[in-house]
Amino acid sequence: MKDLYEIIASRRDTRHFTTDKVPNEVLEKAIAAGHDAPSVGLTDATRYYIIASDTIKKKIKELFLAYHEKAANATDDEAQKESYLKLKLEAIEEAPIGMVIAYDRSVLDSFTIGTVGSNEAIKFSAVCSAQNIWLSLTEQGYSMGWVSILNYYDFKTILNIPEHIEPLGYFCIGKPATDYGNQPMLQQLQWKEKMAEANVIKVEEMSEVETANLPLEVSKNNSSEDLAEQLRYKIDQKTKPEGALGLLEKLALQIGLVFKTETPHIQNPHIVVFAADHGIANHGVSAYPQEVTRQMVTNFLEGGAAINVFCKQNNIALDIVDAGVNYDFPTNTKLISKKVAKGTQSFLQTAAMSHTEMELCFANGASNVSEIHKNGCNCIGFGEMGIGNTSTASVLLSVLTSLTIEECIGKGTGVANEKLENKINILSRAIQNYKGTENLDDLLAYFGGFEILQMAGGMLQAYQNNMLILVDGFISSVAFLIAYKKNPAIKANAIFCHCSEEKAHKALLNYLEVEPVLHLNMRLGEGSGCAVAFPIIQSAIIFLNEMASFESAGVSNK
Repeated sequence: MKDLYEIIASRRDTRHFTTDKVPNEVLEKAIAAGHDAPSVGLTDATRYYIIASDTIKKKIKELFLAYHEKAANATDDEAQKESYLKLKLEAIEEAPIGMVIAYDRSVLDSFTIGTVGSNEAIKFSAVCSAQNIWLSLTEQGYSMGWVSILNYYDFKTILNIPEHIEPLGYFCIGKPATDYGNQPMLQQLQWKEKMAEANVIKVEEMSEVETANLPLEVSKNNSSEDLAEQLRYKIDQKTKPEGALGLLEKLALQIGLVFKTETPHIQNPHIVVFAADHGIANHGVSAYPQEVTRQMVTNFLEGGAAINVFCKQNNIALDIVDAGVNYDFPTNTKLISKKVAKGTQSFLQTAAMSHTEMELCFANGASNVSEIHKNGCNCIGFGEMGIGNTSTASVLLSVLTSLTIEECIGKGTGVANEKLENKINILSRAIQNYKGTENLDDLLAYFGGFEILQMAGGMLQAYQNNMLILVDGFISSVAFLIAYKKNPAIKANAIFCHCSEEKAHKALLNYLEVEPVLHLNMRLGEGSGCAVAFPIIQSAIIFLNEMASFESAGVSNK
């Protein structure tokens, strides 16, 4: 038997295997080692799937090749792309055995020791299992390769892996065909040198956690009766019957009052999309897996989403903010990092976040809007992305108003039938489980979402900056409701861009006593309603500034 440290040093991410079969006793011993790995709270959440079928391996390889091409196109330059394509990064069909190591997030449906700080702890336990399997196989003269370049949604679908099971990847198992010169393969092929020593940082000092407290109530007069009267007179004197432009006239009056002028102009309009994950999504309340949050953020950054094309169409600047996505994004993207944590906790059992995290959300949202305002922006729209955030918004709406949870729950991303009943039951149980006070901040910390609270903080700051606030659909409107609870005067600056198809949105708009600009049966989020409504908002300004009056046109108004 090899010395433990020899085994650790010889552990390699193997991509070249012989055709030798893997004896059952070798595999069983390795899986037993995986099962003996540390498991947070003794959850036993790790799951193992064994694949020996050539047909299945071939299908998985097709998935790999599709993403392999995508990875190649993401390289920094042509030379790096060429180098990458020369690497043999998989042995899916060659390795005798395939294994999926995964974790079952349904264990989070009940209280789980060790996951309150981070629900990713069950994932880390599965990684410990993978390491033990690797070490056991190495000790027995075999090895393993980790394939993670896959579309995980398709991967789970073809293997019939349940929605609540999350794979770490696909692992190739067999007898290694080479020792790669006793070094990592990527180092042998001169892709990158492994660091000679571990990166160790000794912590000797600490910093205090600072939070920025936003004023809850602000005595601020956005307009004067004199200006309002002047604007009404100007609108009524345009060459049209009084009130003939309907909502456009109300918008023109409102925008003039916000900007405190009879000739308002929108400058450097922005839309900010805040993205985060939600612990409640672990309980199957969405039609899509949590991984989609990360995938859609990547889509935003690559310019492929609806909000991208609508912003481009209307010359609106777009920022994407990571408020708390359960993923580590590369640092070389245009993503704005305001990450509070990798997703909230599940409020089915515990508070979604601490009060400190809640305060940080408001501060992060405010600081992001302040930076945009410094660059000359006076009009900002708010959008969001986060699997499970319709559930979070529904619960927040219910606990912050007199609406029942049944009145607040809709399809979200497309939940229907039994899954919709399950969603109603889970969210009802979550509210029943709450034992805290009715204090606003207590409710927000317990049931909130990182992106929702950052939007609310951004809206409050936009009001302080005297900016026009464009509110998107249901979830953005719930964020506005929170801001409104903090400072009711904010309503003067807000334009509600559309009424969502989400059934509770109309009830919320009625509660706020506001009129939406559009009714397009939309329920996408992303700030898409803000971008689509923007030309109409511009039309209100243009008619106010450029349309002739009865006097200037020589037209009788009698």
